[in-house]
Amino acid sequence: MEIGAYVYILRCRNGSYYVGSTRGALEKRVAEHNDGTHGGYTASRRPVELIFHEHFDRIADAIAAERRLKGWGRAKKQALIDGDMALLKALSRRKG
Repeated sequence: MEIGAYVYILRCRNGSYYVGSTRGALEKRVAEHNDGTHGGYTASRRPVELIFHEHFDRIADAIAAERRLKGWGRAKKQALIDGDMALLKALSRRKG
């Protein structure tokens, strides 16, 4: 049986966003970002704050959501964080 998973967005000390995914305990993963356990992007931008998360039954789905969110611009991520579905829909329309 597979444990649940999360996609999450962190706000870093410098105001930038970090998108990640994890299997299992989300609080533990955020703590790892804050203590620099894994290095990487957030290590020099601590502390970080969890500002969005979504649960998935399967890690594969959380990873797919992470990849999708990483392709979004800041305005679209902010609309998701704010729960502004109308703006998110407007920002999702293809230009051209």
